[in-house]
Amino acid sequence: MTPRARKQRREDALEALRQGPDAWVASASERGEVHLIPLSYYWDGHRLTVATPLDSVTARNVIRAGRMRASLPSTVDVVILEGPIEVIPVAADDALADAHAGAAGFDPRQEPNQYVYLRLTPAFIQAWRNVEELKGRTIMRNGTWLEER
Repeated sequence: MTPRARKQRREDALEALRQGPDAWVASASERGEVHLIPLSYYWDGHRLTVATPLDSVTARNVIRAGRMRASLPSTVDVVILEGPIEVIPVAADDALADAHAGAAGFDPRQEPNQYVYLRLTPAFIQAWRNVEELKGRTIMRNGTWLEER
């Protein structure tokens, strides 16, 4: 199978992000205990936002690290994003809360636990579908889309 060009991988990755609604979010404790959880997200075209209880393992780990790694949509069409995060209280931005609720299919403002939004700005993105695409899988580095080579 012929590997996709970097431009096509970028377009496909952005389409996968637009389709949503779920991603795997990975984090680790200070002691290196790993944690992986599926979370629904909202993609605004530039940033990926998830909602999780403030006292959750994911929130504690990601807030402490100041970074998040997420993967979607599947193991046969991989998109991995990593970058710094913003922590946004659920009640702080009604437009974000409405957009997230519409995309994710649930509204954390209605939940009994105190939720926060973790908004990831990608600094690093990889995309691949098969072993032939492992070479060249990095399509963004340091927040900049890589050009064709």
